[in-house]
Amino acid sequence: MRAPAPETVELDLRGLKCPLPALRTRKALKEAAAGTRLVVTCTDPMAVIDIPHLAHETGAALEERTVAEGLLTFILRKPG
Repeated sequence: MRAPAPETVELDLRGLKCPLPALRTRKALKEAAAGTRLVVTCTDPMAVIDIPHLAHETGAALEERTVAEGLLTFILRKPG
């Protein structure tokens, strides 16, 4: 029997300014089950610093980071 695929949670945080993208991402990580994948999309330029720092602080894996035309996308995986 196969284990169920980890859940993916998408956070659309476009238009929010620092520190809201990091705070909402932290809350989503806290509420998510272990192994959950978070796809965070935002436009705040500070998120390029804040989200990787948050991942390091919480032990979440930063699997991917893309920046395209002012849109920042991060893929995090909750540890466990």
